[in-house]
Amino acid sequence: MRIVANSTAIASAATALEQENRSQRSDRLGEGSPASSPRPTPAPDKIAPAPTYRILVRDLDIAWSIGVFDHEHDAVQPIRINLELDARGLEDWEADDYAAVPCYASIAERIRALAAEGHVRLVETLAHRIAQLCLEDERILRAVVRIEKPEALKNAGSVGVEVVCVRPAGE
Repeated sequence: MRIVANSTAIASAATALEQENRSQRSDRLGEGSPASSPRPTPAPDKIAPAPTYRILVRDLDIAWSIGVFDHEHDAVQPIRINLELDARGLEDWEADDYAAVPCYASIAERIRALAAEGHVRLVETLAHRIAQLCLEDERILRAVVRIEKPEALKNAGSVGVEVVCVRPAGE
């Protein structure tokens, strides 16, 4: 009898705990499940502007004279550049003002112009140069530059480096 009473007490306690957990989840998520009753999206004028946003440039392929080996000085080779640029957000996104944001096309053109400046020995050096080029725009706060050499190592998709450069606080 005592075992049955304990089993019944345990089952009752488990049921009560399950109901309490459901109630707490409802309080956190709002009434009903998120799928059946989604929270309303605030009106655009009620959304705070993002303090930063990210500009992405993916797989920018450029022929470059780069490398430390003699054969790398004789010809250009393909490199692949990826950028993640954290930029200051705008106060008024609704203004839809092209001049207010960094232009990824002009950044890509400036990177292409670097290729014409001559041979670079280290991928690391080039990555830092590109990061500095990006940070010349005062709206860009952080630059992540990944450079890959897809033909540098046999049986590898690519080799490369990634650098992260951040604008000093207060600049």
